[in-house]
Order: sequence, then structure tokens, then C-alpha cells
Amino acid sequence: MNRSMLAIVALVGLGACSDPEVNEKLTKLEERIQKLEESPKAAARPGQADPASEQAAAELLKAATSAAEAMDVDTAKAKLAELNEKYGTTRAARAAQRLATELEVVGKDEAELEVEKWFQGSAADVEGGKATLYVFWEVWCPHCKREVPKLAETYDKYKGKGLSMVGLTKMTRNITDEDVSAFIKDKGVNYPIAKEKGDNLSRHYGVRGIPAAAMVKDGKVVWRGHPARLSDDMIAKYLGA
Repeated sequence: MNRSMLAIVALVGLGACSDPEVNEKLTKLEERIQKLEESPKAAARPGQADPASEQAAAELLKAATSAAEAMDVDTAKAKLAELNEKYGTTRAARAAQRLATELEVVGKDEAELEVEKWFQGSAADVEGGKATLYVFWEVWCPHCKREVPKLAETYDKYKGKGLSMVGLTKMTRNITDEDVSAFIKDKGVNYPIAKEKGDNLSRHYGVRGIPAAAMVKDGKVVWRGHPARLSDDMIAKYLGA
């Protein structure tokens, strides 16, 4: 299997910061990739897929991911179904579970915005837009530290065109109000930020790892995924531009 295909598997399956050990998992996966590339004809161990199957499975995962980003949910689901049916024992099939969870959310009704407190902005700032982007994050998450500030530019660019946005944190791992406020100030986060009340929103939008995002339009979820996968073209389509 070539490195680019397995890189896709790693990014889709392990890219969110659901566990502080994720970097260690990625390192171990890269080590397995290297060994597989060095011995491409080695026989698969019991319960493992052969390299050719891993390659084919990774191609299907890539196609499913591309279809999801193009808002072609039916094609994405069909590719995942084929992947699981033909190559269910591959690493790609295991990595695809996250995408499958995301696709299950698409089409659901928008959940009521239940927050415990606002760090900046208010519910009024989230209402009335053409589309709303919900962003789930935590201060301690290294991937969130990179992606959450990036969305400030997205907000600046599209808020005047009808994009609403709210960042939601549950303040896990003993994070304090001061920690959240300092992050907002230090990172230049300019969109509404609130503490989620309980975990109803996270569960409704299928959040298992962070950062995570869900786009809602006309009361329905139209996209769910990692915020880094949300492109300008996608946002323009959701805003009807």
C-alpha cells in the first residue's frame, strides 16, 4: 500500500483529539505503514487483510470522504457500505467508522441551543443566519488550539454573507472560566463561544472526538465533520452564494 492512501486512513480515523494518546497512536500506525511498505508481498497474519485489500479499501475511503465533502451523502454512504462489505477487516474500514458516524447525523433536525454560560456573544448572534456552524472544542486539545483560531478568519469572511457560528466547550479536565477566556483572548477568537449545558448537543451531533463541526441550514444538519475539511466552496454552497 502506498503512503498517501494510508495517510488518508490516519487522517480520517485518528485526526480528531478525542484522546490525549492520539499522537502515540498515529506514530505506531506510521511504523506499521513503514513495515508494510518495506514488505508489500508479506503474507497477512490471521484476521488481517492483505496489502491489496488495504489499498482498495483506502481508495474507497478516499472516495467516500470526497463525496461527503461534495455534499453527496448517498454516494458517500454507498462507498462506505461497499468498503465494509468487501474489506471489513482492513484498517481503512475501522477508520471509516468516524465518517459513518458523521454521515448518520446529516439530515437530522437542528438541536435547541442549550448553553450554561456565554464567554462572548449570545444566542441572538447565532440566530437568523442563512446557515449556522456549530464547533465543538476544548482548551486542552492540541488540534483545537490550531483549528479553533483559524475559524476566526472564516467568521470574518462569511458572517456578512449569512454565516452564524458558535464554539461550544464542555470545559472538561478541570478547565476553568479563566482558561477559556484566556484562550479566546490570546488566540483572537472572534465568534460566539459558550459552555455547553450537559452533553445533549454533543450527543445530538454525534461528537466523539474534537474538534468537530456541524453545519445547519433551514433547521437541518447538512454537513458534519472535522472543521479543517470545511472549504470555502462548501460554505458558499450552504450560504447559497
